[in-house]
Amino acid sequence: MCCQKEDSSSNWKEVQYMTKKIGMMVLWTMLFCLLVFLIWLCEENNCGIGTVVFSVLIAFVFEKACHAIQDFFDTTNWKTSQRKLKRGGLIRNNDLIRISFAYLYRIKIENKYFLVKNSRNTCKYQPVGGVYKMEGNEKMVLKNSFHVVDDDKIPIDNSSRDDYRLQMENRYLRRFVRRFDSKKSERERIDNVAREFREELIDSGILDWNTIKYRYCGRHMTELKFGEHFQIYELLLADVVELLPTPEQEQDLKKLMRIESEYYYFATEKQITSLGVDTENGQLCEFIGDHTQKTLQKNEEQLLKMPNTGKTYSVSILEHT
Repeated sequence: MCCQKEDSSSNWKEVQYMTKKIGMMVLWTMLFCLLVFLIWLCEENNCGIGTVVFSVLIAFVFEKACHAIQDFFDTTNWKTSQRKLKRGGLIRNNDLIRISFAYLYRIKIENKYFLVKNSRNTCKYQPVGGVYKMEGNEKMVLKNSFHVVDDDKIPIDNSSRDDYRLQMENRYLRRFVRRFDSKKSERERIDNVAREFREELIDSGILDWNTIKYRYCGRHMTELKFGEHFQIYELLLADVVELLPTPEQEQDLKKLMRIESEYYYFATEKQITSLGVDTENGQLCEFIGDHTQKTLQKNEEQLLKMPNTGKTYSVSILEHT
């Protein structure tokens, strides 16, 4: 019942937002048409002053009408933020934008979330998962069509080579995202994202499973904004999947809960929300990655509903060996 209320509230806000955008588009378009009519009327009656006044106004109204029409077709927050940054002169078409497109697992057992230690020496725990990998000739296509360059903010090694951690000019960003979601792109897809699960949990010896089942929860996509860590405008995408363990697999995870390890950690929702900081007990060091919050159950209704949201997949881990 609570989830239904949250979904209803979210849908109502979306309706209100779209209604406002439609209203602004209609308002400015009607004002533009009215001014065109008034200019014609002034010219027909040889009213030079009126023609000058309305001609000055129409330039302002025309710009507003164009912006309102553009805003109507910007259907996601990241597109809206990109448009605002361009209008404000903060980014230009040839400015480089950093993108990082990944998938994350929500693994929840007894009200705790199973996290693994980041492998890049951040000393923080985070969800199982990682950046999508390209396949086939995709890297060459992206270089030729979008002039992508390798992201130099994180060293390139065997684990990060040919993944969707890239940089490209702002002018290509929208077309790039459309291609990412099209059937043309050769890459890992949501129906088989077992690679990172195998690398982080099976190859490391933490678990010994042959298959996994998971549900696609939706997509978290940030606004286009300036990243303080890497000092560049960036767009971050994360598809969230929820592990659906068998009874035997659930028992394996419960056994892990009783064994302390530096390689994994079971965190409560409160710990994840505070990034591990516990002021009451004097624990002031952040040891949980901030992107972990994207996988929390309470945040699922905020995820973008993609075409396969809610669908479940069974995947053989052996296929990735």
